[in-house]
Amino acid sequence: MQTDILKFYQNKTVFVTGGTGFLGKVIIEKLLRSTDVKRVYFLVRTKRKENVEGRFEAWKKEPVFEALLRVKPKALHLVTPISGDCSEPGLGLSEGDRRVLTTEVHVIIHSAASIRFVEPLHNALKINTRATRLMIQLAKEMQCLEAFVHISTAFSNCPKDHIEERFYPELLTLPANKVLEFNETLSPELLNNIAPGLMGQFPNTYTYTKALAEQVVQMEAQDLPICIFRPAIILANFKEPMSGWIDNLHGIVALIYGNAHGILRLLYVNPKAEALLVPGDYCANVALASGWHVAKRTLQPNSSPAVRNPPSIYTLATAKSNPITFGEGVKLGIARNHKIPVTKTIWFPFAHFTTCPWLFKLGCIFYHLLPGYLFDLLLRIQGKKSILIKSYHKIHEALVLLYPFSGKTYIMDMKNTNQMWKSMSPEDKAIFPFDMANLNWEEYFKRILTGMRVFLFKESWDTLEQAKRRLFRFYLMHRAFQLVLCLVFAKLIWITYNFVLNSCFKSIDVCLEPSTINFPSI
Repeated sequence: MQTDILKFYQNKTVFVTGGTGFLGKVIIEKLLRSTDVKRVYFLVRTKRKENVEGRFEAWKKEPVFEALLRVKPKALHLVTPISGDCSEPGLGLSEGDRRVLTTEVHVIIHSAASIRFVEPLHNALKINTRATRLMIQLAKEMQCLEAFVHISTAFSNCPKDHIEERFYPELLTLPANKVLEFNETLSPELLNNIAPGLMGQFPNTYTYTKALAEQVVQMEAQDLPICIFRPAIILANFKEPMSGWIDNLHGIVALIYGNAHGILRLLYVNPKAEALLVPGDYCANVALASGWHVAKRTLQPNSSPAVRNPPSIYTLATAKSNPITFGEGVKLGIARNHKIPVTKTIWFPFAHFTTCPWLFKLGCIFYHLLPGYLFDLLLRIQGKKSILIKSYHKIHEALVLLYPFSGKTYIMDMKNTNQMWKSMSPEDKAIFPFDMANLNWEEYFKRILTGMRVFLFKESWDTLEQAKRRLFRFYLMHRAFQLVLCLVFAKLIWITYNFVLNSCFKSIDVCLEPSTINFPSI
């Protein structure tokens, strides 16, 4: 069966950046499993003491490719790593590799990015903004280019609460080209010092440099068949290629992991705010579908020479008709975790919420730090390395950094994405699903926690009964501790009540004592 999207990718050469990241792996796997691509090139940088060949060999052993290799044992032979680095001038490409890309590539999927919220501005600009310009320059040299998908983020314009599928240059304090000029001429120290003034209302360097990258696309890629894909908060895969597959502990994933571990108990999150969560495999499907869609709509048949449309923007977020709040998501996650616990848990998982900054700081002392010091002390007595307090500092920092996105509800318009979905054939919808309106959240969270148990905690199902017994013991200890706290609290109230009552009685007794003052006789 050859559908419209399958026909588009048939015998095509695709160049992917960010292929070693979570979403990049899912995109490449989907390309190889569902389409008949000719070749996939992906950019790989040397990391520490590991060269490109070593990283590629480790990459091929990832669990995400297991289902693919069962169906197509030689599929990974179609993948070729290209040595390069998005933070380097010219993307770090050799002349030979650049020549190969410019003569062979039909589709670009640019997903490489630094997603660290606290990345120094000069680094974030190199990786997230300048690399986008360099990719556009490379794309303009490509002789066979039919589609260019730039992967951004749904929060690239987060100073706005209601974000449409359009560009927002008015949110930037300076144009992207000027900021990139600063990055080339100013020292990193000076640039980082003036970062707050440049960023304006943006809460971190990630969203800011992603917004700048979008403006680079708007201003410098108008003659290219290009589009922007804005995914919301990406979690584990829903169904493909492995239900619940995840390979990282970034952002919200780390919070779910910490809660399942029994470490994270107090959340600096608004439980009533809508959570803009999307499955990883849905994001890969949108990326591939948008490549087909932009190629389809780029050339207008009634004009000669061809007229290019403005770059399209596709957003994938929670559907308005099928929302979920952070409170509901945490409840679903905890309920599932209680059914399939892990042996590594250190306490009975539960979660309380606060949106008050000072109450969060105070609560962290009692919910996290005091138990953490006690746990680390026990580890030291056993001759082991303490771990919790160091982890808690990172967890608390992450909660504060995530609060701009977990503390309020964003409205994300998805008009273009919905129109693309409607334009797809029933067969393409079955192969590349991303309909958020019909996503079963309860089922999805079951798969998230199941996948987390297998792929992040790396626990086999043979340990499930042991984990359940361990969880039951922690449950009894948790309830006993709650009872002790209630008794202590009640005792404090009783002592305070008696103290106040006795003070009042003493004051009344003093007032009722016979007067010792001698009044003169009349």
